[in-house]
Amino acid sequence: MFHRRNVFCLLAVAVALAAPQASDPRKPRLVLAIVIDQFRYDYLLRFRADYHSGLARLLDRGAVFTDAHFLHAATVTAVGHAAFLTGATPSQSGIIGNEWYDRSSSQTVTSVSDPDAKAVGALPGASGSSPRRLLVSTLGDEVKMSMPGSKVIGVSIKDRGAILPSGHMADGAYWYDPPSNHWITSSYYRAELPPWVKSLNDEKTYQRYVDAKWLPVDAKDESAQPFCTMVRGTAVRYCGSLEATPWGNEMIEEFAERALVNEDLGHHAGVDLLTVSFSSNDYVGHDVGPDDPAIRDLSIRTDRLLGKLFDAVEQRVGAGNTLIVLTADHGVSPMPEVNQARHMPGGRLSEVRVKKAIVDALARRFGPGEWLLPGGIEMPYLNLKLVASLKLDLAEVERVAAAAARAQEHIARVYTSEDLRTGNVQQDAIGRAYSVQYYAPRSGNLFILPEPYYTFYATIAFHGTPYDYDTHVPVMFLGPGIKPGTYPERIAPNDIAPTLAALLGVAQPSGSIGRVLSEMIQ
Repeated sequence: MFHRRNVFCLLAVAVALAAPQASDPRKPRLVLAIVIDQFRYDYLLRFRADYHSGLARLLDRGAVFTDAHFLHAATVTAVGHAAFLTGATPSQSGIIGNEWYDRSSSQTVTSVSDPDAKAVGALPGASGSSPRRLLVSTLGDEVKMSMPGSKVIGVSIKDRGAILPSGHMADGAYWYDPPSNHWITSSYYRAELPPWVKSLNDEKTYQRYVDAKWLPVDAKDESAQPFCTMVRGTAVRYCGSLEATPWGNEMIEEFAERALVNEDLGHHAGVDLLTVSFSSNDYVGHDVGPDDPAIRDLSIRTDRLLGKLFDAVEQRVGAGNTLIVLTADHGVSPMPEVNQARHMPGGRLSEVRVKKAIVDALARRFGPGEWLLPGGIEMPYLNLKLVASLKLDLAEVERVAAAAARAQEHIARVYTSEDLRTGNVQQDAIGRAYSVQYYAPRSGNLFILPEPYYTFYATIAFHGTPYDYDTHVPVMFLGPGIKPGTYPERIAPNDIAPTLAALLGVAQPSGSIGRVLSEMIQ
């Protein structure tokens, strides 16, 4: 029997089909993906009253996630930049640090070093870089495979900052080479620099900063005390290289604007992607620490540079046609000396002492030998050839080494590779951070974590731990399809890539473990 309610259902379907269908949200023509290298989330709060440009635009009009934390333990540049647009942790991406010991070649390699690539635009003999050590796809790779008309460009002062976010299929990745004072690329991408990059190099823009002084943004004249100077031998701190000044960021922003115009970004058949990593914040931050007045000044300058870049993008691509996302690759700890002065924990530890304790313990138990291979104390590599020659059980050797390290003052935790392979870690945020940090073919045999605010670095401010001051970073979106607002839910920067993939209608990157931030999608 045909029920009356079936008639109503059919009528409802007919009405729905006859009604105008809502169109899909307009896709952007350009995605502008920005990383500020070493920018703690609390910089947004501490200096909020000083932001009136790019950061203010994101904070006022964008979707702001206030509790974004990295999932991995080694919060360093390469790992954060890899996670940004892959959504992967080191256990999938293979990017376990800025550098690591490569057992197959018996040498230390960087995250982007490539013996088969040559530097293009640098001085003769310079080594090349590429994304070949990255084991997964990036958002840009998925865009290129889904929309062949798209173009992907990456830029940073650091090679890893340009290469890892832009991915394997990028049309170009460019970084600054101090020995030649040139913007360069790699033969992985192209045999020679494009004419517009050559032209920029010929302008020798670095010469603007010869003998320059870094004065506070609110200085009334040059009588103000500079933060540092490019002139050696004065009473003022020597800035060192351009990378460690705000002028490094200015050069990055200028390059990004040139790329926008000369690569015709935002005007191709698909969706274009421009990744920009501002490196100078990291160089300065290491030198002075997060509590120095120079950090406030550099943050204000970063806000202004972002505003300049956003204006250039809008003028070139058109209002409402660009999706902007901004994050950082890691935070930073206070200088131990600053913490001690305010009666907080913190100090500098001796890498030599901890290594000696490990070697002495192994020698007492198993006999003398070259037990440790080259590498940092946070992730030591044992000499597996020596272990094999003595017919030892590697797990037992690791346990002896770990016990020696754990016995040292101000060491919070020590995990072995056997612990991580078998899941023998505390089931808390730190234990999980080391679990997703571990990638067996590349990782060392021990993972050593000092107590909060303690470091093995002798002089500089430091990062690289799973503590909140290193993991908590900004995540902000602005553009078509984004619902503005403040979002207090706990998220990870690994959520950025799958969210962008959903907004663009492409597959998620192959190693992504993040979720789509659907709460902010209109």
